[in-house]
Amino acid sequence: MGKSGEAIERLIEVMRRLREGCPWDREQDIRSLRPYLIEECYEVLDEMDRVAYGGPWKPLAEELGDLLFQIVFHSKIASELGEFDFAEVADAIADKLTSRHPHVFSDVKVSGPTAVLENWAKLKADERKRKTGKAGSVLDGVPTGAPGLQRAERLTEKASRIGFDWPDLQGVRGKLDEELRELDEAIATKDKNAIEHELGDVLFSLANLSRFLATPAEDAVRQANARFTSRFQHMERQLDAQNRKFDKVPLDELNALWEEAKREEQFKKTSGE
Repeated sequence: MGKSGEAIERLIEVMRRLREGCPWDREQDIRSLRPYLIEECYEVLDEMDRVAYGGPWKPLAEELGDLLFQIVFHSKIASELGEFDFAEVADAIADKLTSRHPHVFSDVKVSGPTAVLENWAKLKADERKRKTGKAGSVLDGVPTGAPGLQRAERLTEKASRIGFDWPDLQGVRGKLDEELRELDEAIATKDKNAIEHELGDVLFSLANLSRFLATPAEDAVRQANARFTSRFQHMERQLDAQNRKFDKVPLDELNALWEEAKREEQFKKTSGE
């Protein structure tokens, strides 16, 4: 057994002992672990963002370990119920990846990444047909509980695999302009339902544009949130140092502090801090 196998075996043994010896771990079930699984996924994303912008890799390894523990934990609970164990989880994904990559594990030839995705969609449809008797929808498999922008992007990606897509970026960008005009028209009517409808179309078009730009919408908005947080907290620190209350400061001064925060952010970026 290699080093990775030994590490997995050790983690599984740690999980066994926790379920036997720790009162908190013993009382957990699939439902109670849901929030922890989601939390660990977002913590992994946070560290991925830091690495992408020059941060250290070690914290990412730690967060990936926390996420892996959740998989082991769920597998242990399923094993106790006689459903499946961690080995079946690992084998299932290995089998799936092997069957969906015949150009790697068999003699199928592909012309490039686009052909790989098209073949992937066909193979998934074949799998669904074997399991359920029908191919189902090409959109199946996009979680309804996923963040809205992420789900919109994945829906358009899946549709594109069977040819339902804009021919170029210009068309996608033009569609966004069209949706923005329709949103302006809805705003003019002051009809809340119409506004919600058209705003949803704008956001959906933005998600589709992000796919064409190969810049995931969730990643982009997460970075925008981080910038807003950093700049706003800079303003808070400056006002706190002056012993001034945020809501008592004129808007033009707040805007000046905001621009100062942006300049400081840019300086750190260009200086490599």
